[in-house]
Amino acid sequence: MNNLPQFRDIQIPDGVSIFPIAYGWWVLLFIVVFLFLFIKFFIAFWKTRRKYYSLKKLENISTDNPIQAAVAISELLRRICLIKDRKSCALTGKDWIDFLNQHSSNPLSQKSADFLSFAPFMNSSNQTYTTEDAIKLKNFCKNWIGENL
Repeated sequence: MNNLPQFRDIQIPDGVSIFPIAYGWWVLLFIVVFLFLFIKFFIAFWKTRRKYYSLKKLENISTDNPIQAAVAISELLRRICLIKDRKSCALTGKDWIDFLNQHSSNPLSQKSADFLSFAPFMNSSNQTYTTEDAIKLKNFCKNWIGENL
């Protein structure tokens, strides 16, 4: 009984390859990539929309009356801080100026800081501050918005 030459080794079939991927997987991959890119785009759009809106509001502030301009700029900065850091909206005086200076690469000068702090409490006919001071404050606000939004 010499049957050994008739036996052969068991041949294991090759593994099943995942390539080429079926069309359903390509569609699913496309949907996932599309959603990821759409969310990234939407977040970037949302952030730039806030910045654009804030800069438009700042452009509409007239510096003819410096006191009213400073009040409007302070209000705009506080509205932005509602988005950025809610606790900062309650700050007043020196604490408010310190917060603004901490989040800016170009801090406010002492005269501009006083102007921003005291403008809401001044009479609109006060001649202490000029249009030039309001323009400086407006430029600071423009830089601050650019850095923080």
